[in-house]
Amino acid sequence: MNDGSGFTHNSAAYNSTVGIQAETVHNPTVNIHADASPQEKYKVGVRYLEDGVPSRARDMISDAIARGHDGAEVRFHWVLAMLSARAYHDLSTEELQRLHHASGLTGTYAEGEWKDALRVAFELLAMLSTTDGETGRVLERLLALSPSQRDAILHHLDLVLTGGLKDSLWAENRERAEAVRFGNDRVQRVWAYFEPDPVGPRALPPRPSTAAAARAFLPLRVGLFVVVTAFLWTLALVADPAAAVIELLVALGAGLTAAHFGRGWWYQEHWLKAKNRESHIPHTRDPSSTGDGFTNRVRHSFDHYFSTRVPHGFAPHEWFGYTVQIRNARVAEIALLYRESRISVDRVNWLIRYLAEDALDRHNKGTLFDHRDQNQTPAVAKALCVAALITLAITTLTLQGTVASGVGAWQMVLAILAVAGAAWSGHAAASSWLEAWGEERRLAEETQEYQEQLTARQVAYQNWKSFLDTTRPSELEMETWLTCDKTLFVDEALRHYQLTWRDLITHTILMTPARPYKRGRVKGGPWRYSRYSFRLFLVTQDGVREISSEFDFTDAKRGDEQRSNYRFDALSSVQVTERAHVGYDLELILTNGPARNIRVKDADTHQLAPDENAQEIAEINLNSAGFIHTFRLLEGIAADGKGWIERNDPNNLPSFRADD
Repeated sequence: MNDGSGFTHNSAAYNSTVGIQAETVHNPTVNIHADASPQEKYKVGVRYLEDGVPSRARDMISDAIARGHDGAEVRFHWVLAMLSARAYHDLSTEELQRLHHASGLTGTYAEGEWKDALRVAFELLAMLSTTDGETGRVLERLLALSPSQRDAILHHLDLVLTGGLKDSLWAENRERAEAVRFGNDRVQRVWAYFEPDPVGPRALPPRPSTAAAARAFLPLRVGLFVVVTAFLWTLALVADPAAAVIELLVALGAGLTAAHFGRGWWYQEHWLKAKNRESHIPHTRDPSSTGDGFTNRVRHSFDHYFSTRVPHGFAPHEWFGYTVQIRNARVAEIALLYRESRISVDRVNWLIRYLAEDALDRHNKGTLFDHRDQNQTPAVAKALCVAALITLAITTLTLQGTVASGVGAWQMVLAILAVAGAAWSGHAAASSWLEAWGEERRLAEETQEYQEQLTARQVAYQNWKSFLDTTRPSELEMETWLTCDKTLFVDEALRHYQLTWRDLITHTILMTPARPYKRGRVKGGPWRYSRYSFRLFLVTQDGVREISSEFDFTDAKRGDEQRSNYRFDALSSVQVTERAHVGYDLELILTNGPARNIRVKDADTHQLAPDENAQEIAEINLNSAGFIHTFRLLEGIAADGKGWIERNDPNNLPSFRADD
């Protein structure tokens, strides 16, 4: 559907998948609540203006003014917001009327530096259609302003100022961009902007204890064992009292000895089997595959961090084999803890990295497999347990022999049944006791391990989050660096074509994402990219010069440039297509060549917060990319050709009279 403005809306997505390496939405540094005062809204509007979101700044400052918060400083920032990232011909009739009205209010404000800055802004706007000789006085007043006010005017009136006026300021503008471009440790900090906010620390809680269920059967089994053994001992006392007493004492001592030394051995074997079952997690797919499953992405992340954190003396593949059980157990743990909707592996990588580093540290300390040794039963204890069990078995048989020596045949049968019953009930009672005791010990150990793990992970989380918060650039820094890149890109293009600002009718620069990229934004702000494609259009009387190049935003290194020139009549049409699940595409059609498709921005509806408006965020992103101005410029040239250029020549613009 075409709405008449050149925008085509289409809900169908491309067949191809939009490939994005990573995308991050941070909490905003600019916050506003519904009942905010006009003063608060004004301050937020100024922050939006500084952060490169003039459309939101216009709304906020205009609302503050409408609610009575006015003055030279407020109006100064309002004018900058009205003109930021816009050329004179982008202003509507209503907006020009509002600017004229505001210029008439200048004289009513109190004298001071803000009134001087406001007056200079309006005088610069009035200079657009005057001869170069009349600009000297305004330039002197501009240079007399404070550096922050002067820089703000030059930055936000970039597309308004043209011709000799801009020629006079360009050298200083270029020098300032060169000086600030890599300021505040840009190269070492940009990466942190695209790093996602880490999700909070978690650890596997202890498994529920089954000790209560085991204890439920213990009284019955112990009671049965006591009754049967008492009956057997009674028979032995009848047959030979002295021997029965000795055999009972020996059996009791052997049983207690076996219980004392055997329970640790039993727990060790039982505990190790459980741990080994947890460690041997089968691969649901080939580890080298690139499937989309969360568990598979967690596994790939573990493989990456373990491959970069290898102990001295190990090759990566050797370390992989050595730690396979640990990695499998951790993969299963992380997948279980964080497998929930909209939680990406990127937000958990801090924990995976910490676990890889922890494994390396524990290996270097010789404690990597402590869980295998912490419950090891000494060989002496095992030997005593075995000896006690053998003694118990021999004593039981001896006791049976004592019974047989002094009773009849039918009593012998009862003795045999009693021995069998004692063995069965004793085993059952011992199993229930060991399970209850083992579960209590396991719960205590796992609770301690859980608390230790969670505490260590909370420390690692806080350290990482603090480091990110300290390292991550602010919106103002990101916008400042991006503005410097654009300024120097334009300057190089002017030098290449040997053009001055006097030679230009207008210009525009379109910034689009360059794949592969990472992207990030604050809530309510525009997307910022780790790699950009800059496309500059210089419009002169002879035609349009187009220069494009890819930028790595971290270090501002550029790829090869592409240049093309065409006459006004060569641009036959411009159209924009919006695809809801893909993004915006700009189609540029020339009469002497194939159509050129430019991806302006990727879709972001799935990354919106519940209280964000999709249309508003899309507008912010398009304005930030320079799309609105670029589209209007190219659309006008395509529609009217030379006629549009003549109407929008700075020398032919209608006069803007600054009332004072």
